[in-house]
Amino acid sequence: MERESMEYDVVIVGGGPSGLSAAIRLKQLAAEAGREVSVCVLEKGSEIGAHILSGAVLETRALDELIPDWKAKDAPLHTPATKDTFLYLTETESIQLPTPPQMHNAGNYIISLGNFTRWLGTQAEELGVEIYPGFAAAEVLYHDDGTVKGVATGDMGIGRDGEKTDAWQPGMELWARQTLFAEGCRGSLTKTLMARFDLDKDADPQTYGIGIKELWEVPAENHQPGKIVHTVGWPVDSSTYGGSFLYHLENNQVAVGFVIGLDYSNPWLSPYEEFQRFKTHPAIRKTFEGGRRLSYGARALSEGGIQSVPKLTFPGGALIGDAAGFLNVPKIKGTHTAMKSGMMAAEAVFEVLSAGEAAPAEEVSGYTRRFEASWVREELWKVRNIRPSFKWGLWPAMIYSALDTFVFRGKAPWTLRTCHADNETLKPADQCQPITYPKPDGVLTFDRLSSVFISNTNHSEDQPVHLKLRDASVPVAVNLARYGAPEQRYCPAGVYEIVAEPGDEPRLQINAQNCVHCKTCDIKDPTQNITWTTPEGGGGPNYPNM
Repeated sequence: MERESMEYDVVIVGGGPSGLSAAIRLKQLAAEAGREVSVCVLEKGSEIGAHILSGAVLETRALDELIPDWKAKDAPLHTPATKDTFLYLTETESIQLPTPPQMHNAGNYIISLGNFTRWLGTQAEELGVEIYPGFAAAEVLYHDDGTVKGVATGDMGIGRDGEKTDAWQPGMELWARQTLFAEGCRGSLTKTLMARFDLDKDADPQTYGIGIKELWEVPAENHQPGKIVHTVGWPVDSSTYGGSFLYHLENNQVAVGFVIGLDYSNPWLSPYEEFQRFKTHPAIRKTFEGGRRLSYGARALSEGGIQSVPKLTFPGGALIGDAAGFLNVPKIKGTHTAMKSGMMAAEAVFEVLSAGEAAPAEEVSGYTRRFEASWVREELWKVRNIRPSFKWGLWPAMIYSALDTFVFRGKAPWTLRTCHADNETLKPADQCQPITYPKPDGVLTFDRLSSVFISNTNHSEDQPVHLKLRDASVPVAVNLARYGAPEQRYCPAGVYEIVAEPGDEPRLQINAQNCVHCKTCDIKDPTQNITWTTPEGGGGPNYPNM
């Protein structure tokens, strides 16, 4: 059975802030010009917002440009930021530090990014955008000349043995004059585009963090709507980049999370366990006493900054949002920059579409020109040296960041570089101190599997494992032997286990049904032996109010 095909002017892969903003902007421009532009958005989650995870505090700059009357349209921005607190934690004490200017949140809103993207999806559909949730783009399609033609969704109904079942249906091909890739951090198709078009040849290696988040309902006396707390220090050591957030939303809810840079070196470190331990600090646990945990999730984020932003365009398409790495790390925000990148790409694409019968897959270089002249580039350029300075350790980086911010004001006559990919930074296990983590109490701290349960993660068990090993011998021969099998610890969902039956050699067991699509394994595996691919459409977490 051959795959059916559908043609659009623009296909957008990913229904997050950048993809939906691009779709909305395209339709706005078409309406202003009195012409039709067909736009399709593919979203691998079961619904818009199902796989979205962020803190999140929203700066409305891009939203103000895209939908100026967002208040009248009932955008789900209900909790204005009211108070910023920045703490340095030791094991038992907390010391309040001056809040860095990039982290001031006056005028911003504490939101659920999932609910916000659901609202953006509604705005897009009202303008005529076709949105298909539950369909994962699994393959990039190319014209005979090598330019991007579009994407194909994955086949449905393939059994775990790789054979077609009675429920098999072939994927659908979606062809477009331009395809925008808005997959978010470490997108599986974005990876292939990077390699094919050598997009990152002039960029520093991208570096990443793993963000782990819980949503709690707390007693009213513990809740202060609009309160924002960030911390550095304990439980991680001064050589490990990491920090936390507590955001007080409406309805007595508090979002709490911890981010750890994936350039850490100790293979015994577990980001998940560090987050659980963090909640036991005296200054933190009091917020959650008497409360209940509502949801859990994890997601990697791009931390390389402007030095790691690749070439944005290629014949037939472009990268937008965190697929290109537009997160402002010191500001701890990326939604506004992601949205603006989608808007700029849309304007460049519309310019090409309006030029008449141009080559169907030409390169939209106008997107790059817009980015270079935009407030996004200016914002990222000013903070370019702050995240890389943490390679010197916490306190040298804090001192340097203050000098960069207050003395040089982001205009230092140098640029700090990232020289190594995150998978290259682990030390051998026998050279590092093992870390003993306390057992979860089931009240404030929890095990991985109970956490995965409340992420509403689900995959059909009768489908091929979507976490692929290039060489099945590496997990034991290299990862276990040299690094103590770090995949058992860096995965926040218990996907990877080293098991051994009596009398048998140890082997890696992959519990793919637990995967929350964080992409950490694809990033941190020492030999890059693990490749994350899209599972059957709609599989994965389903985050409520996250």
